[in-house]
Amino acid sequence: MEKGLLEKTGKALEEWVGIVKEQNFEKHGQIIKFLKEEHGFTHGFANFVAHKARESDAASFDADDLVTSQYSKGKEHLKPIYEKILGIVKDFGSDVEIAPKKSSVSLRRKRQFALIQPSTKTRIDLGLKLNDAVLTNRLENSGPFGSMCTNRVQLTELSQVDDELIGWLKTAYEQAG
Repeated sequence: MEKGLLEKTGKALEEWVGIVKEQNFEKHGQIIKFLKEEHGFTHGFANFVAHKARESDAASFDADDLVTSQYSKGKEHLKPIYEKILGIVKDFGSDVEIAPKKSSVSLRRKRQFALIQPSTKTRIDLGLKLNDAVLTNRLENSGPFGSMCTNRVQLTELSQVDDELIGWLKTAYEQAG
């Protein structure tokens, strides 16, 4: 993205970040509007520069710190569920990419197949991207994940990471290849 930004605008990312910071914008949307209207940016490049200027993208944070932060403030007891899911998924293949963000961890192959999010102090929401999955009392519609995932499983205890759940994860992984 940085190389494309330089090619399209003639300025490096650091230069654009400096320009944006001189404006003292408070909101992400203000930066995007400024870059699009004043400098002819596409939305993608404007969003990229806005995130970098505000240091709000996942790449601006250490991955371990992001996960530690997710499982703090009363959510520490949920971390073993996260770790068990990660351990299982890593065994699916060497092509699994684990991408922590501020509030969740995305699991990808060629595309995202799952999302692990400690949504409350008592629950992890596991989002899955499944083709034509049959809903059950556990496997729900995507809920708060919207189009990022097709389904969601709510997890409150380690024992819920069982063969049924592993099967759904494995299917999502295979469909993402």
